[in-house]
Amino acid sequence: MTKFKAVLFDCDGVLVDSEPITNGVLRDMLAEIGWQMTPQECWQRFVGHTVRSQKDEIEQHTGKPFREEWLQTFMNRRNRALQEKLMVIQGIPETVTQLHQRFQGRIAVASGADRFKVEMMLQQVGLFSYFEDRIFSGHEMPRSKPHPDVYLAAANQLGVDPEQCLVVEDTAIGVCAGVAAGATVWGYAVMGQEESLRAAGAQQIFNDMNQLLTISSI
Repeated sequence: MTKFKAVLFDCDGVLVDSEPITNGVLRDMLAEIGWQMTPQECWQRFVGHTVRSQKDEIEQHTGKPFREEWLQTFMNRRNRALQEKLMVIQGIPETVTQLHQRFQGRIAVASGADRFKVEMMLQQVGLFSYFEDRIFSGHEMPRSKPHPDVYLAAANQLGVDPEQCLVVEDTAIGVCAGVAAGATVWGYAVMGQEESLRAAGAQQIFNDMNQLLTISSI
C-alpha cells in the first residue's frame, strides 16, 4: 500500500508544456529592451522563477527600470501565445485521471505562477475539473517557491500531513519548495536537468508521466 495520501503537482512543465512558450515570449521582450540571450540562457536564468523576482537582474542587464506596465504586457503576450500553442504533457491526462480516482480527489496544483494563468491553462487542456477547488498560486502566498508556502497550503487544504504528500516538480527551485514543506519530491526530467533535480533533493527522477502510476507499489 502506498505511503502517500495525496499528490501535489507543479503546473508549468509538469501538467502542461508551457515553459518553452513562456520562455520564448520573455526572451523576445527582454531583447526588445536590450538584453540579448539565447533560448537556453533565458531558460537557465528564468525557468522556476517569477519574472518580478528577477527585477534586479533585468534592470542590471537592460539599464532600464523594471516597470509594472512592461510586466503586464509580458503577461498579456504570454497568455496569447499559450492560448495559441499550449499542449498537455504527454501521459498526463491518463495519469491525472487515475490518480484522482486512486487518491479519492486528494490531488492539487501548487504553482509559482499567477492563478489566472494556471486556471486558463488547465481549462485549455481539459484538466481543470480534476483540480477546480485545489489550485494554489505562489502569488497568493506570503512567499513563493523555493519557500514551501504553496505546498503547505495545498496539503492543509487536502487535510493531509505534508510528509504524506508526493510532490511532482520539474525545476530545482520547485524541488526545494517541496523538500522544505517536508514532502517526498519526484523530479520530472526531460531537459537534461536530472543532476540539478537530484541535488535539490528529489528522491526519484523520471521522464515518463506513466511512471507516476507506480506510486501505489511504494
